[in-house]
Amino acid sequence: MELDPKLLNIATLLIATLIAAKFIATFLIPRSHKRLPPVVKSWPFIGGLFRFLKGPIIMLKQEYPKLGSVFTLNLLNKNITFLIGPEVSAHFFKASESDLSQQEVYQFNVPTFGPGVVFDVDYSVRQEQFRFFTEALRVNKLKGYVDQMVFEAEEYFSKWGDSGEVDLKHELESLIILTASRCLLGEEVRNKLLDDVSALFHDLDNGMQPISVIFPYLPIPAHRRRDQARKKLASIFSTIITSRKQSGKSENDMLQCFIDSKYKNGRPTTESEVTGLLIAALFAGQHTSSITSTWTGAYLLCNPKHMAAVLDEQKNLVNKHGEKVDHDILSEMNVLYRCIKEALRLHPPLIMLLRSSHCDFAVTTKEGKEYDIPKGHIVATSPAFANRLPHVFKDPDSYDPDRFGPGREEDKAAGAFSYISFGGGRHGCLGEPFAYLQIKAIWSHLLRNFELELVSPFPETDWNAMVVGVKGKVMVRYKRKVLQC
Repeated sequence: MELDPKLLNIATLLIATLIAAKFIATFLIPRSHKRLPPVVKSWPFIGGLFRFLKGPIIMLKQEYPKLGSVFTLNLLNKNITFLIGPEVSAHFFKASESDLSQQEVYQFNVPTFGPGVVFDVDYSVRQEQFRFFTEALRVNKLKGYVDQMVFEAEEYFSKWGDSGEVDLKHELESLIILTASRCLLGEEVRNKLLDDVSALFHDLDNGMQPISVIFPYLPIPAHRRRDQARKKLASIFSTIITSRKQSGKSENDMLQCFIDSKYKNGRPTTESEVTGLLIAALFAGQHTSSITSTWTGAYLLCNPKHMAAVLDEQKNLVNKHGEKVDHDILSEMNVLYRCIKEALRLHPPLIMLLRSSHCDFAVTTKEGKEYDIPKGHIVATSPAFANRLPHVFKDPDSYDPDRFGPGREEDKAAGAFSYISFGGGRHGCLGEPFAYLQIKAIWSHLLRNFELELVSPFPETDWNAMVVGVKGKVMVRYKRKVLQC
């Protein structure tokens, strides 16, 4: 059978074009001199989407031993380059916003926090808003907050009986909502509107789904409830702000700090901005504190050695200061601090930190390999994975608070950014001191007043949540201690 001359000409032309293109690509177009990171094997177009949604930690555990501390995952039309470990993550934490930006990768927060705050404003405005947070968390403010934390803990646990069984996770979540409401949202919410506001925050929280990261405005029921809750919260806080301004009343809470805050040009904050900043503060603090409080308790109740150490510390502080607990006394609780810090190392609630790269930069691994990270990549690191690297932390999967003690300090031995539960560098968590004080206030009260025993199995991690916490109930049997006369 003879070939159609027209088809033969087309085929010849196509082959010639492909050969010419190959020749041009090989010899005429300059080759890239970039030393690109290795790429995770994945499907065409969708890349590693399914593996990523299944769980980034699972993917990291599989790829880190094969590819090392720097590698790229293709995800739809995006490239995510992971930097794992202190040797390669310094630029991630220290780079300026113009080089590595938060704004693009955290746009999914905008529907929750609202317009005109945090990731919905340019960097200069966001820096000023972060200054408002910093001023609201200064030591003189924290001292007042601690008094409220201690009061809430005493009130809450006074309602426990002489003995019984409770779900510790539920109890700590409930208490921290009360504490956060008083310290952050104000007494109007704490005393009158707590149930309403808590329900609305629940809808906001449930509106943050994994799909929300990619499609934050997708018209699904969870997003509709989120948007309705945001409007109702704005209305509630508008009423409270107006009432305070008209009465001239001033309170010791974060709400008041935001009301009184002014930008450098003298402009005061708007009601919408105050509401958005409060929502951001509660989102940042409520989950992380309740989750870390629960893990701290679970580990202490399963480790007699460390439980004995924190009990001895509390006994010594009572002998020194009496039953009083304030900011300065909480600051002396170094043993309890290390126990909380170790629980947070093993279970950081935020398992992924992200940036958008606006320029090329280079990193060098601990083995001496150099890689160039291209402009346009999303750059990521994982506290949940990096906090368990065996070359940084000895027996990384074991609970050992003494690793942070004098003479060891494993979080410093491998250099800066070895311990990243609270992030670090330019974007370190502003609420870290508040979180430690809150958890110390709760656990110092429990340790002094109750004998506790974990009666359910040691809890598992809930990897399905956006903020990774404790799965299921954490049942604890308690018995109130008899006060010594």
